[in-house]
Amino acid sequence: MFAPTPRPEIQDLRISRIREVANAGMGRDDILAFWFGEGDQATPGFIRQAASDALLAGRTYYTHNLGRPELREALSRYLAGLHGAPIGADRIAVTSAGVSALMLAAQLVLSPGERTVVVGPIWPNVVEIPKILSGAVEVVPVEAGQGGWRLDMDRLMSALTPGTRALILNSPNNPTGWTLPAEARAAILERCRRYGIWLICDDVYERLTFDRPYAPSFLPLATPEDRVIGVNSFSKAWRMTGWRLGWMACPPALMEGLGVLIEYNTSCAPDFVQEGARVAVEQGEPVVAELRAELAAARDQVVGALRTLPGVEAPMPDGGLYAFFRLEGCRDSLALCKDLIAQVGLGLAPGVAFGPEGEGWLRWCFAARPEKNAAGLERLAAYLGSR
Repeated sequence: MFAPTPRPEIQDLRISRIREVANAGMGRDDILAFWFGEGDQATPGFIRQAASDALLAGRTYYTHNLGRPELREALSRYLAGLHGAPIGADRIAVTSAGVSALMLAAQLVLSPGERTVVVGPIWPNVVEIPKILSGAVEVVPVEAGQGGWRLDMDRLMSALTPGTRALILNSPNNPTGWTLPAEARAAILERCRRYGIWLICDDVYERLTFDRPYAPSFLPLATPEDRVIGVNSFSKAWRMTGWRLGWMACPPALMEGLGVLIEYNTSCAPDFVQEGARVAVEQGEPVVAELRAELAAARDQVVGALRTLPGVEAPMPDGGLYAFFRLEGCRDSLALCKDLIAQVGLGLAPGVAFGPEGEGWLRWCFAARPEKNAAGLERLAAYLGSR
């Protein structure tokens, strides 16, 4: 008799250490939680109203596999305005969440046994998705320094060999906030062109930057014939994490196959959710600007305070929602996070959740109101004072 077990690749997937920590603290009303990657404010009312109106109007039917034409056209105009390069609506697909877009991108281009390079530490889904497809993954780590995080370009180039099928770049990066310098794009794109490497750009945090309105993108450099896939989401910039809606910008040659893949994954995204997204992208620039200002202030508040605490190293992030920092002598970030919950009711994400490259570090999602961040910092200081 055969045991009812999943295939080995699934059994070997990394368990979410963030969820493990959260489960240890859920159910307690005294926890200050900064473990998940979302803010503490609801989606703006005009976006919710648009989706609600569409729902009440009965827009509950199937839509096109690639998304409603109105939303795809709105995204085309948005990307052209943002990056100064035309991305036609015929190259855009709407997906049921940004993580679904990452999975679809991998399904489009990766075959079993093929090698993917990832810049990390990184949100675990990015590393595990190629493994679900029976692929191999190599992580090139960013390095912490006095001025922030940096990527060793020579090390990355050495990893991009003729046997590499794909490079996945998340910039700004979760958890570090590292952002790829604009001047590095051309060299990476040329390397990928030379060896036929697919470049999958996880741009979910591209609007959450602190010294510019958006992060450098490969989309304006790439031609429609380049092996470049842009993956994005409504979750972060428009405060829509629970809506589970994303999009992809792809070479034209992929679109027919992508439509088939979406059919076999989710069929389509909900109509009324897409209407909320259309209004967000067409009317939401003030929301994005307000959020960026809030995050810049929160970054200065949290990272500035962390740097005053004894034994704490806190590089300055270039973008995103997170402070990634470490405590002197920390060797087990999961145990430390559980102890922070038990001792002072502070919920952080362990660095090991983002791969072995993140062990010894902790992630603080500072997309919270100033008073909540301040209370969390007081608890951390009290914990350190009692050690």
